[in-house]
Amino acid sequence: MKNLLVAFLGTTILAAPAFAQAPSSATDENEAIVVTGSRIKRVVQDSPLPLQIFTVQDLKRDSISTPEQFIASLTANGTGLDNLASNADVVDGAARGNNGASSANLRGQGASATLILLNGRRVPAHGLNGGVVDINQIPLFAMERVEVLKDGASAIYGTDAVGGVINFITRNNFQGVQAQGFMDVTEAGGGNIFRGSVMGGWGDLDDDGFNVMAGASITEAKALRGDQRSFVNTFQPERGLSPDTRGTPYATIFPLGVGPNTPNGTIMNAAANAPFIPGTTIRASGGINPLALPGGAGCNSVDGMDDYAADIWNTPSAEYACAWDTGRAAVLQQPQRTISYIGRATFRTGDHEFYAELTGSDADASKRFSNLQITPNTTTQNYAYARTASNAAIYDRVFNSLVATFPVLESQRGKPMAYRWRCIECGPREITTETNTLRFSAGADGPIGWGWDYRVGASYGYSESTSTLGNGYYYRNTTRDANGNIIANGIIDALNTGNINVFLQPGETQSATGMALIEGASAKGVKLYGGKYGLWQLDASASGALFELPAGTVQAAVGVDLRIEDYNFNGDSRAAIARPVIIAAPFDDVNALAGASRTVKAVYGEVLVPVFKGFELTGALRLDDYSGFGTTTNPKISAKYRPIQQIMFRGSYNTSFRVPNFNQLYNGTTVSLYTGLDLVDPTTCPGGRPDSAVPGCTPIRPDILTGGNASLQPETAEQFSFGVVFEPTSNIFVSLDWWKIDRSNNIQVTPLQDMVDNYSDFEDKFIRDAGGNIIAVDRRWMNAGGTQTEGIEVTARANADLWGGNIGFGLDGSYLLKKKSKLSPGADWGVSEVGRYTLSGDLGLRWKHNMFVTYQNGPWNGSISQIFRKGYTNSVLPGVAAGRVSPPDVVETTSNYVIYNMSVGYEFNENLQLTAGVKNLFDKDPPFAVNYDSNLGSGSSWEPRVADPRGRSYTLNVQFTF
Repeated sequence: MKNLLVAFLGTTILAAPAFAQAPSSATDENEAIVVTGSRIKRVVQDSPLPLQIFTVQDLKRDSISTPEQFIASLTANGTGLDNLASNADVVDGAARGNNGASSANLRGQGASATLILLNGRRVPAHGLNGGVVDINQIPLFAMERVEVLKDGASAIYGTDAVGGVINFITRNNFQGVQAQGFMDVTEAGGGNIFRGSVMGGWGDLDDDGFNVMAGASITEAKALRGDQRSFVNTFQPERGLSPDTRGTPYATIFPLGVGPNTPNGTIMNAAANAPFIPGTTIRASGGINPLALPGGAGCNSVDGMDDYAADIWNTPSAEYACAWDTGRAAVLQQPQRTISYIGRATFRTGDHEFYAELTGSDADASKRFSNLQITPNTTTQNYAYARTASNAAIYDRVFNSLVATFPVLESQRGKPMAYRWRCIECGPREITTETNTLRFSAGADGPIGWGWDYRVGASYGYSESTSTLGNGYYYRNTTRDANGNIIANGIIDALNTGNINVFLQPGETQSATGMALIEGASAKGVKLYGGKYGLWQLDASASGALFELPAGTVQAAVGVDLRIEDYNFNGDSRAAIARPVIIAAPFDDVNALAGASRTVKAVYGEVLVPVFKGFELTGALRLDDYSGFGTTTNPKISAKYRPIQQIMFRGSYNTSFRVPNFNQLYNGTTVSLYTGLDLVDPTTCPGGRPDSAVPGCTPIRPDILTGGNASLQPETAEQFSFGVVFEPTSNIFVSLDWWKIDRSNNIQVTPLQDMVDNYSDFEDKFIRDAGGNIIAVDRRWMNAGGTQTEGIEVTARANADLWGGNIGFGLDGSYLLKKKSKLSPGADWGVSEVGRYTLSGDLGLRWKHNMFVTYQNGPWNGSISQIFRKGYTNSVLPGVAAGRVSPPDVVETTSNYVIYNMSVGYEFNENLQLTAGVKNLFDKDPPFAVNYDSNLGSGSSWEPRVADPRGRSYTLNVQFTF
C-alpha cells in the first residue's frame, strides 16, 4: 500500500516526477495524516487546499543544493529582491540589511507575508533584518520532504501567513550512515557550488521504540564576479543603457570652490566657471575627463571605462565625461559558506511519541561590489590634485590636454584640479557577514482517548548576525585623539599629498608611495553592525471526532499558541569618542535598538463537516492578541466537492492581519542625498520626465529620509480561491486554481517615482524650503493604500509504462491575471503592474512554468526539464523617456528566459547511488534588461530576479549508504 501512495504523490502533487518515498508517518494511501494547512488529520489526496510536496529525491534529481535554489524553482514564488544576487550591490529600502540572507515570497506577497516552518513550527527571523526568515539556515540535507501550501493560512498558523506556508520536514526515523557529496561546476568558471553531508541514525521507532539521529552538512558557494560573464555590460547605449557614474579610475575633473584644503579654489571654482563645450552654450560642468577630449586616448582605453552617455542621462553638461561599469565589479553570486547541523531523538511509548531536536547553522557570506567612489566637496571631503615637484609631469600632461580643448583654462594653470575618482587600487568594497542560528524544540503527540489526539511542543531559537567591513573601505580624514596621537589615517589627506596618481594611463601602476598611503587609510576589520532575533514558542492542540452525520464524521481541532519575539540591533560598536568617519560605510547607527520585544497569544479552532456525500466544509477561526496592537480575529472557510471520483472542486476564503516588524516601527531616520538624474519637481514638470532643456524639468537632488515609523498600523488582507482537480485515470492529474488577494493598509516603502507620479497623494512627504524648492522627500515606512493580486496556477501530471519502465510528464505554471496598487486609501487603482518593470519589490511576470519529462527503468532514471519565465516591458532611462535620444536597438520588451536542465541517475546497489546532470543545457545567457538604479549606481544589463547568471554547469551527486 505504501507504494500506491508513492505513485499517487508522484503523479499528482510533486513538482518533479517522483516515485519517491512517502512521508514516514504514512503507511497506507488511505491513512489520515496531518499536512500543512490544517490541524485535522486527513487523507492527503482529499485536501481542499492546493498543496505541493517535494521529497529529497526530487531535489536531487533537479540538482538543487541550497534552500535558495529550491525557492527559486517554485513557480508560485514571486519575483522579488529575495535572493543573494539581487542584494549583491548597493541597496536601500526593504533590501537593506539582508546581508547573506535569502527569503521566500509566495504569490508575490513579499517575504514578510510568507510563513516558514520547520517541522510545523516557526523559525526565528534573520538577525540583521529582524523581519523575515533566512531560508539558508534550513538544514536541507536532512529533509524528508517539503510541503508548500499555496493558500493563506492565518487562521491556523498565525496572521502573517498571507501568501502561503512552506513547511520543511526533517527525517525522524533514520537508521545507518549516509554520506553525500555534491558539486555544481560552471563551464565558464566562477560560481561553483560544493556540498558534503553525513547523517547517522540508530534505532527503529516501530521495532525498538526509539530513534536517535544526527548529521551535519557544509555547503560552499564560490563567488561569481560580474566581469566573468560577457552579458554583464552596462555600456550598451545602442539599446538604451549606460551607467550613470562619473567616478572613474582615470579621474574626471569637476568644479570645486574654496575649502580648507583649497583656499584659492580650483581651476573651476563653480559650475558657472566651467568652460563652454566648443560650439555650444553649454558649460562642461558635468565633468571633464581628459581621455574623452579630442586627441585623447578614449574612455575605453582604461578597463571598465567608456564614454558617459550624456544623451541617455539627459545631462548635456557631461559631454566630455567618462563612466565606469559598476555592474562588472559586483558579484553575481555572493560567496557563502554554510555549515548546518541537526540532532534529533524520538521515543515511542505505546501510542505516544516524544521528541527533542536541535538544529543550527553557521554561515559566512561576503558581499562584494563596486570600488569606492570619492567625490570632493568644500567641507568634509575637500581635496584636489595640486601641482607639486613630485607630480609636476602628471599635472602638466593632464592640464595641457584640458587647455587643448578649453583654451580659456590657461589662466588657471598651476591651480589644483578637483576630481571624482574610482579607487581601483582599493579593491571592491566588501562586507562580510557571519550568521549563527540555533533552535531547540521538544514535543509530544499521541492519543487522549475518545478518538482524540494531542500535540504539544516548546521551542527556543535565535539568529545572530554580525557584519564587518572588508577590503575597499577607507577612513575619510586623519583623526587624532586628545593627545594628538593619530587614531586613523584619512584617504582625503592622502589624496591631498599629490602622491597618489589618479590619472594612471594604460599600462601604468600606482607607485609604492601611493599604495602605502592608500593602504594606510584602510578601515578593514571594523565591525559594521550586528543583530539578534530570538523566538520563544509554546503550543498545544488537540484534534479528533465530534459526532457522526449521514455523510460522515464531524471532526474538530482546537489549539493555543504563545510566542515571545525579541530583537536587538547595534550600529557602530566603537567607543563614541573614537569613531573616525569611514566613507560610504552603512553603519546604520540611527537604527540601533537596545531591545524590542512583543508577545503574541492565540487560540484557534477548526471544524470539518461532511455536509453530504462528496461535499465537505471546513471552517477555522483564530484569535490573536499582539502586545501593542490588540486583538484580531481571522476566519478561514474551505470547501471541496467531489461529485464523481474523477473530479473535485475546491475553494477557500480567509483573512489576515500583519503587524509591522521591529525595524519598520523603531528604526531611526536616515538622511541621504539623492544622486540620480531621474527626479524632478512634479509641480513644475507635469510630465515627470527630467529634461534640462524644458523649464521646470531640470533634475533635482533632494535629501531622502528613510527609516521607521512608530505610527504604523497593521495591514489586512482578504483572500479567495477556487479550483478544480481532474483525475480521469489513476495516472493522470490536472489541477487549475484561481486565487485573489486584496491587501489594505500595506506596510511599504513607496517607490520614489510613484510618489512623484502621484504627487497629490504624497504632497506632505515633499519637504520644501522657504523658496518652495524641494529639499527632502520623506520615504520612511508608511501604510499605503493597498494591492490587488490575482492569478491562476496550473499543475499537470501523467505517467505511463513504456519499454519496461515508466515515463512521466509534469507541468507547474503560474499565470498572473492582475497586479495593481493604490498608493493611498482614497486614490484610484494604478496602471497594471503585470509584465511591467519595477525598480524594487516584486516583478510581476505574466507567466512562469516548469515542465519536465522523466523516465525510470530499473536502477536507471533520467529527466529533462524546461524553465520558462515570460518577458516584460523594459525600464527606460531619462534621456530615452524624454525623447532626447532614440537608441537604434532599444529593447522595449525583454526576451523570454528559457533554459533546459537534464539529469541521469543510476542506483548501483542499496549502498551507492549516483546522479549526474547538466543545468542550462544550451548555455543560455540571461535576457538583456535595463536594470540600473541611477541613485545607487547598482544594477546592470540583466535581471537577477528572473535569471541565473551562472550559465551551463555540470552537477554530480554521489550518495553512500551504510
